[in-house]
Amino acid sequence: MASSSTMLSVFVLFVILLNPSFIVSKAEESSNSSSTVFTAQARNICPFQSLYNFGDSISDVGNLIREGPAGARSYAARLPYGETTFRRPTGRCSNGLLMIDYIATALRLPLLNPYLNPSAAVDHGVNFAVAGSTALDSSFFRERNLHVPSSNSPLSTQLNWFSNHLSRVCHNPIECANRLERALVFVGEIGGNDYNYGFFQGKSMGEIRTYVPQVVQAITNAVREVIHAGAVRIVVPGNFPIGCIPIYLTAFQTSDPRAYDDMRCLAGLNEFARYHNDYLQSALAELRIEFPNAVILYGDYYRAFESIIHRASSLGFDAANAAKACCGVGGAYNFDSNRMCGSPGVPVCPNPARRIHWDGVHLTQAAYMHMAQWLLADLLPKVQC
Repeated sequence: MASSSTMLSVFVLFVILLNPSFIVSKAEESSNSSSTVFTAQARNICPFQSLYNFGDSISDVGNLIREGPAGARSYAARLPYGETTFRRPTGRCSNGLLMIDYIATALRLPLLNPYLNPSAAVDHGVNFAVAGSTALDSSFFRERNLHVPSSNSPLSTQLNWFSNHLSRVCHNPIECANRLERALVFVGEIGGNDYNYGFFQGKSMGEIRTYVPQVVQAITNAVREVIHAGAVRIVVPGNFPIGCIPIYLTAFQTSDPRAYDDMRCLAGLNEFARYHNDYLQSALAELRIEFPNAVILYGDYYRAFESIIHRASSLGFDAANAAKACCGVGGAYNFDSNRMCGSPGVPVCPNPARRIHWDGVHLTQAAYMHMAQWLLADLLPKVQC
């Protein structure tokens, strides 16, 4: 059981997470500012000096829009993305903050900067995530006649960026190991797009299930690589209940009530997400045996999102529209793949804080905040200093 000090710390962090303006203002200050409102108890939770993140659009804070012309033209590069907190697009695929932003602030660190912003500060860590990225290299998909965007920066590319970053900030491997020993590393969420490209290009569930061992192998290999570089505390998130996401609910909508679970989500797709998550957790258990001195934690995005669905009304969400996109148009889920959020004439709901889903693919700032709360309560007591 967590100590009373730890539980008090989690409560204090929750208070901070409820105030997005505080998070943005703290990002403008030094991470060791004496004006922080965190209590001494909160400081006692693993005083991380840096945070590193790999992933896709769930945690991209601006890499895609800097990656080339295609990224610069992406929806995340224009309003209404970013409108709630930043008042401008930042490359985040939401109306404001992401889970990784809330987690950085809970650890008393500034918001992470994207790796592809070469002038940004990196002493407190770097975000390597790129929207649309896959765990597997693009060659895997070409061999299966699947199209992936030319902007795909798979996990192998992000690991190369990580290596390049370390070569710039460290003089030798020992110095890098010392730096990473005081860091928290998120490897993911990644892998969701590997399946998305299959599902939305007509591959069968049976075929896509065969991708899972290779996706998980790519993720665990990445964990090995960051551990070999010196990381000792790693969080590896699982997949969302994809059957609850408007893009899936729209594409695979059916009149058969047996296809839906108690969350009114597509049961078969959620079962697939659990299959991936179970496979990943088994692989992480083996990694813990391989690396007994490392703390390797599973980030349960599935249960964190599920908790929001079940508590939607008490969290202030519009339960009647819990499955509808805030920024979108058309159909039962306010989503049309031909008129995505950011397209001309596509409206935004009056109060995004009352919605769980932002654009039919990603969540709102409010939903990410509550997911971050759930994750912090689950993870912080397990992070050993």
